[in-house]
Amino acid sequence: MAAATGMVMLLAAALAILAPPARALDRGEFPSGFLFGAATSAYQVEGAYLEDGKGLNNWDVFTHTHYVDLMHNLGVNSYRFSISWARILPRGRLGGINSAGIAFYDRLIDALLQKGIEPFVTLHHFDLPYELETSYGSWLGAGIREEFDYYADVCFQAFGDRVKFWTTFNEPNLFTKFAYMLGVYSPKRCSPPFGNCNSGNSQQEPYVAAHNIIMSHAAAVDNYKKNYQAKQGGSIGIVISMKFYEPLTNTMEDILAAQQALAFEIHWFLDPIFFGEYPKEMREMLSSDLPEFTPAEKRLLQNKVDFIGVNHYTAIYTKDCISSPCDLNTYEGNALVFATGERDGVQIREPTALCGFYDVPEGMEQILRYVNQRYENAPVYVTENGYSQYNNNNMEDMINDVGRVNYLQGFSHIPSVKNHATNAKETKTYWHAYRGGAKVRGYFVWSLMDNFEWRFGFTVRFGLYHVDFTTQQRTPKMSAKWYRDLLMGYGPMDEVQTLRTDS
Repeated sequence: MAAATGMVMLLAAALAILAPPARALDRGEFPSGFLFGAATSAYQVEGAYLEDGKGLNNWDVFTHTHYVDLMHNLGVNSYRFSISWARILPRGRLGGINSAGIAFYDRLIDALLQKGIEPFVTLHHFDLPYELETSYGSWLGAGIREEFDYYADVCFQAFGDRVKFWTTFNEPNLFTKFAYMLGVYSPKRCSPPFGNCNSGNSQQEPYVAAHNIIMSHAAAVDNYKKNYQAKQGGSIGIVISMKFYEPLTNTMEDILAAQQALAFEIHWFLDPIFFGEYPKEMREMLSSDLPEFTPAEKRLLQNKVDFIGVNHYTAIYTKDCISSPCDLNTYEGNALVFATGERDGVQIREPTALCGFYDVPEGMEQILRYVNQRYENAPVYVTENGYSQYNNNNMEDMINDVGRVNYLQGFSHIPSVKNHATNAKETKTYWHAYRGGAKVRGYFVWSLMDNFEWRFGFTVRFGLYHVDFTTQQRTPKMSAKWYRDLLMGYGPMDEVQTLRTDS
């Protein structure tokens, strides 16, 4: 009950924070080292899946360097991208290093640095060599740990002289749920009541996979800190998907539901990394289905990350499913929580094209303050934040993406393009969290350009640049112009050109 009371107080405090008076954000108010960037991932934008000796990865069905000029013209000083494991090690550690794959990323990193853009590199963004999926069941077999450790070491050796920001995994909490609980990501494993797949065990496999990911992360961090950090001068962290959960009602059941949702969303991976144990909420609910850390694993976890990456898109309400029945075939179902965007028939804020994602700017400050309080004031980078729009054939609507501009303005507390009621209120954002003491060191928009959005394919668009998926022509949207104006002092954007694959 003491823990529940503490959560009530923390949630109340988060909801009671008063934002400063509304005014435009000035980039000059941030330290010179603050990173403003855009993000993509290898599988979603690279293509060319059999070129440069790259093996078939478990997601495969124009290289980055054509995008460097886009980012330079935007005025960003950092680019967050992922390395394709299959491009570096097409068959894993026993198949040899692909020198053409190393050269591919060498060219990208050098091109970025020549334009004054800092590489911010993710080692695993959902994809891996297909051979490792068949050999280990992807992340279910403990042997995958040695594979990842070797892959990370190859990358540190090849690129660490120029890469100063590393993240081991992108959203492993989301990935393990989608891949091993709901069965909507590769390798598509699940069981009732969470889903119906040809194989899998939704009650156990997500936690086995997560355990192997956590220990793979720990081994890579240990290796980097012991063998590379001092001479290369970089830092290493992990990126976690983070919704902010608010109780649907003020009942103790829904308040505890919000606590459970946060435990299964955030604490699941960060508590072991910072405290050496899984959260007690998960231990109490899952019992023996949740693995135990051995003494050797706990020693390996003592190497702390240098920063936390926060991918935040929305806040949402939580309803208790312990005392009342719910559909568990949902993202929050394993926490026995039902998430909803409505309270008494009123939406939490304006919905976006992605189901369950809403334009709730104050959720950003709430999640950043929450992470700051729980995890020892660790430095934080907002590694993803973005707005989805429906893909349709109306080019004018897609280019004039007012909804995305309003979303980004709301999250940075800049006056909106339109006087939407949702943006007329005082909002709380990453900037306010920064001024309030949270160590926010950077902000990355997702995404630089429209791309393949995993299970949603090409049905939704997140990009600052519109992409014609037939011709690969890229055209700046209103949001790209807005971001450039923010970063470059509200100057014109005349020099930003649309680029084609043959340009």
